[in-house]
Amino acid sequence: MTEPAPTGDAVTVIERALRDLDVEHTRRDRGEFLVTLPGTNRLQTQCWLLIREHTLFVQAFVCRQPDENHDGVYRFLLQRNARLYGVHYALDRIGDIHLIGRVPLHAVTAAELDRILGQVLEAADGDFNTLLELGFAASIRREYAWRSERGESLANLRAFEHLFT
Repeated sequence: MTEPAPTGDAVTVIERALRDLDVEHTRRDRGEFLVTLPGTNRLQTQCWLLIREHTLFVQAFVCRQPDENHDGVYRFLLQRNARLYGVHYALDRIGDIHLIGRVPLHAVTAAELDRILGQVLEAADGDFNTLLELGFAASIRREYAWRSERGESLANLRAFEHLFT
């Protein structure tokens, strides 16, 4: 049976891995890292890496609670959970959507951290427009109408053009 890595070892592994991965990050307290992952659909995703007694806790905010179509959003999240590696979608106490995961400290390696952060980025960035479309379609349509009336840029609404016809 493998013994859990001491907290100090995990801190060193994470620091070295984040540096080697060239990922923007800030170390808060000992064992607390805020990682900023660049995206395409979302400009960035911030992900906490928090070392606890026996695990590395991973948490990233994805989007606020949906305005509408809660059943559709939650169905999507549950189905998506079946295909995620190392993290899963969860709701906080007010209904906002997060990706969370736990990795045993003895399993924290540079390669595993790369896989976990890659999955966080792929899910948060890749699912973002789908979540917006499912849970905020009416707001997107209102924003489109408001911008159209005023001649404002519609550039960041292009992904949702199919909602406007």
